[in-house]
Amino acid sequence: MNKRVSLLALSVVVLFSSACKKERSAITGWKYNDAEWGGFENYEYKGQETGPNLVLVKGGQFTMGSSEQDVLYEHDNIERKVTVNTFYMDMTEVSNLHYLEYLHWLKRVYADFPQVWAEALPDTNSWRSRLAYNEPFVKYYLRHPAYKNYPVVGVNWLQATAFAAWRTDRVNEMILIREGILQPDKDQMNDDNFVTDAYLVGQFQSSKPGKHEIKDINVKGATRRVKMEDGILLPDYRLPTEAEWEYAAIANVGSSEFENTNQKKIYSWDGLTVRHSGEDKEKYRGRINENFKRGKGDAAGIASQLNDGAIFTTEVIAYWPNDHGLYNMSGNVSEWVMDIYRPNSLYDMDDVNPFRGNFYTKPKLDQFGMIDYKDSLGRIVYVPVTERENTQRRNYKRADNKGYIDPEFYAEGDQQYEFGVTSLVNDQARVYKGASWNDRAYFLSPGTRRFLEEKQATATIGFRCAMHRVGAP
Repeated sequence: MNKRVSLLALSVVVLFSSACKKERSAITGWKYNDAEWGGFENYEYKGQETGPNLVLVKGGQFTMGSSEQDVLYEHDNIERKVTVNTFYMDMTEVSNLHYLEYLHWLKRVYADFPQVWAEALPDTNSWRSRLAYNEPFVKYYLRHPAYKNYPVVGVNWLQATAFAAWRTDRVNEMILIREGILQPDKDQMNDDNFVTDAYLVGQFQSSKPGKHEIKDINVKGATRRVKMEDGILLPDYRLPTEAEWEYAAIANVGSSEFENTNQKKIYSWDGLTVRHSGEDKEKYRGRINENFKRGKGDAAGIASQLNDGAIFTTEVIAYWPNDHGLYNMSGNVSEWVMDIYRPNSLYDMDDVNPFRGNFYTKPKLDQFGMIDYKDSLGRIVYVPVTERENTQRRNYKRADNKGYIDPEFYAEGDQQYEFGVTSLVNDQARVYKGASWNDRAYFLSPGTRRFLEEKQATATIGFRCAMHRVGAP
């Protein structure tokens, strides 16, 4: 993690020195950061730091949709101009090593709830094929160190989403440890573990506070926890939206000048072929740019010169990164995104930050209107918003907006299709993007889209995380 500004420096230089020179409100003239003037705090914000493994992807407009022929005749990825906000994207796919770290933490902290660890296990049997011998991958791929830097597979959409939530808490806990507000605590167990949301609303109290807690200017000699207003903790890690993933993959930033995209890309690299054509093309003449299946029976090329250096998956840092600095955005493994699949999504969704899958919730409150509910794993309990509380709203009424304005799925507010009976597409069908080691070149194009039920997993689908960029782009 980049250490841009230490909280210790903030507390010493800003919090204490502000006592000598108090900033005043531009609209009231009242002093900030002064208990005698009400104690409203307004400290200097240095900007969002870049979390581990993340790359900043500068937002902008692009043409979303397929750059290839619609060979499947599904008409579900028509071209449409949209704008995506600036965000962060993982430089690499999540590897087996990363996921094993997650499993180790779950097994250690939730020792009294072994089902949590069991539910997070990848489906290693997804490697099996009835007419192929893949048993070594079933046994070794996840845990053997030879594959530790290879992308984790056999992870369904729900597991990938849970990993991202866990990662948010570990990164924010590490920030507080780094800044001396907390100390590492290996004895956290069950519901007594650091969860960002629970910490921010006062539902987590560490048994090992650090030596540099923030002084509470309103209570003499007291300290306080970090608040959202301090800007120290990072936003949530999450899966990228389909639009974000596609925008990051196509990486037009490398082929644009003076607000003009000079060349429409087919893949995540420049050029019209799958072979390398960069500045070092003489050195790597003829090399394949990504890990994919070149043709029937050809997953690697001949032994003397493997065309892509891999038969199944390969390491998460391999080949050449695209113009955003992201690796394997077209091949190696396909990747889960947040969106629920609809064939008509590109017709319906907003043209700024398009996304289908919103389900609005709120923290569960006690009888006094306070956030006071945690589950057995230490997480804040959220409940759906109700139409009754949103009667005066114009932008939404109900919690579930997954099938909004989809006439095939909603009639008078009720879902009509039953999964597996009348359609394979419903609110559990999630989009995945990009080609895998077992796909042909057609799926290397970032605009192609496929879907799978969120509880299912395959040996060809992995994932990477994204994060919102707060403030200016």
